[in-house]
Amino acid sequence: MFARTHTEENTERLLSPRELSGVLGLGLTSTYELLRRGAIPSVRIGRLRKVRQTDLDKFIADRLEGGHE
Repeated sequence: MFARTHTEENTERLLSPRELSGVLGLGLTSTYELLRRGAIPSVRIGRLRKVRQTDLDKFIADRLEGGHE
């Protein structure tokens, strides 16, 4: 429908802590603890904290048991 610009194609999805907790199946408190410890890198934008999809993917891949990709 709409043509994507070059900038939109290169923009990575940012997840909120609530979205992150849903993906990981964790409570919000546990999710914020992972972010506080730096286990999952995040960026602060004003009062908001966001996580890049690639950082979440790396966090999960680093914890996979039984093999490599």
